[in-house]
Amino acid sequence: ISFYSHILNRNIDVLVMGHWGKPLLLFPTSMGNAYQNKDFGLIDTVRDKVNGGELKVYNVDSIDFQSFYSKELPPNIKIYNYSLYVRFLKDELLPWIQRECNVERIAVGGCSFGAFHAANFAFKYPNSVYSLICMSGAYNIKNFMKGYFDDNVYFNNPVDFMQNTESWKFNHMKIMLGTSDWDICRQDNVEMSQLLASKGINHQYDEQKWAEHDWRLWNRVFPHYISQMM
Repeated sequence: ISFYSHILNRNIDVLVMGHWGKPLLLFPTSMGNAYQNKDFGLIDTVRDKVNGGELKVYNVDSIDFQSFYSKELPPNIKIYNYSLYVRFLKDELLPWIQRECNVERIAVGGCSFGAFHAANFAFKYPNSVYSLICMSGAYNIKNFMKGYFDDNVYFNNPVDFMQNTESWKFNHMKIMLGTSDWDICRQDNVEMSQLLASKGINHQYDEQKWAEHDWRLWNRVFPHYISQMM
């Protein structure tokens, strides 16, 4: 589906897989598109739930080239563009998914930078999310900002704004942080787990063995996380 966003003033691709079931909004990795999770086999690992009407997956495009990964744009425009993307998710895409699936809350997830997108959305809008699945995520965007800081950076940087959140907002949410001992983002997940624990926010931290930051790891753990979510 090519979804027109009035907020972004452009079309955003959304690959919808499944005819019915619990809705899962799934983000791609860095600079990935709406087809990436399918192309790299992630969706195949839960094919039985998708075909069986238990799970409906909404794979959304990123705008990484117009935000964090742009080589031309200054940091204030990068983060402004990303804040528009988050508004698109909240005010345009989410209501469409809610209507389609007749639900109030959805699940969100992703691998690598997709896990950042998922966590940022879930932590900002906990009322709209019942489950968060992060695989090998990194949760600090300051390295993209080259020292620039404003409200848009703060409110889209989970390691910042989660320090000042109220933990009761997440009591209903199943939160999964998945990583591995060889994962380049392992420390990011250790620190996010410590942050959540310090706030008394219930979550699961799962560290696999002998696996690198790659699709082989994510395809292995994803069906287990989905089963726990459901």
